[in-house]
Amino acid sequence: MSGYEPYLPEDFDEFWQETVAEALAAPLDCHRSISNDYDLEGFEVQTLDFRSVTGQRLNGWIACPPGARRLPGFVWIPPYGRESKLPDEYGTREGFVSLSFNFFGESAFHQEKYVTSRGYFAEGAESPETWVFRRMLQDAIIATRILQAQIEADEDRIGAMGMSQGGGISIWLGAWCPIIRAVCADMPFLGGVNLSLNQNVFRYPLKELTDFMQTIPVGEERVMNTLSYFDTVNQATRCHKPTQVSVGLKDPACRPDTVRAIYDALPGQKMLRTYDWGHDWLPAMVDNNRQWLAENLR
Repeated sequence: MSGYEPYLPEDFDEFWQETVAEALAAPLDCHRSISNDYDLEGFEVQTLDFRSVTGQRLNGWIACPPGARRLPGFVWIPPYGRESKLPDEYGTREGFVSLSFNFFGESAFHQEKYVTSRGYFAEGAESPETWVFRRMLQDAIIATRILQAQIEADEDRIGAMGMSQGGGISIWLGAWCPIIRAVCADMPFLGGVNLSLNQNVFRYPLKELTDFMQTIPVGEERVMNTLSYFDTVNQATRCHKPTQVSVGLKDPACRPDTVRAIYDALPGQKMLRTYDWGHDWLPAMVDNNRQWLAENLR
């Protein structure tokens, strides 16, 4: 064991059951283009927009092999930041339908580099009800429902995939979204954050939280309480879906010990892939993740 043990609050399940119920009951209001909006060999890519749980319009894309009908699919959750994940070799897989979207209303293919002033880690972090990640998981559930409703996708073979923030939220989806059947989580974020924040935090975006703690009364206690509902180690204890996790041995952002703690907390079928790599994309992820989803979305 890594020392990063689960530390669930007493009302953990009740909080998330209510949160998920809101997302599952939200009306599906989605519009999809009829043109090929992105040049990607082997796929037709259409843009789409849909209504967030808050009423905001969110933009994304769906990538389908030509003529696809009832293929396995996955929702692709982007890493931290306000940019969109492009439908490239990491956001798509041969033989699969995939959908990704921008959490903040930016365009489907929006690109921007992270800067602290555009960070959102501290947004609403004073309580679990208001932290931005609660809304983000709800919108990820709505996006999953939209993917399930598409004619190209098999409604019973839907997975979740992502890296860093996307890997963490994919595990959250596996824990709470009944549609999700399998998960690929590359270098998932927010593991063992209760202990990580007790150390000196120098790296952004996580440092956004420690900066925020200093700006509100009883800031450390309130933020740490919020984090207990979202820590991916805690979330992993509720993820019984087949889950593949990858760890980067040179990863300074989602450190190997925190990722292994997430993996250890998973109660069901699981696999840990170890890469001698930093916090970045790796070509081996393409085939490894496709294989995991293909085996577990039969």
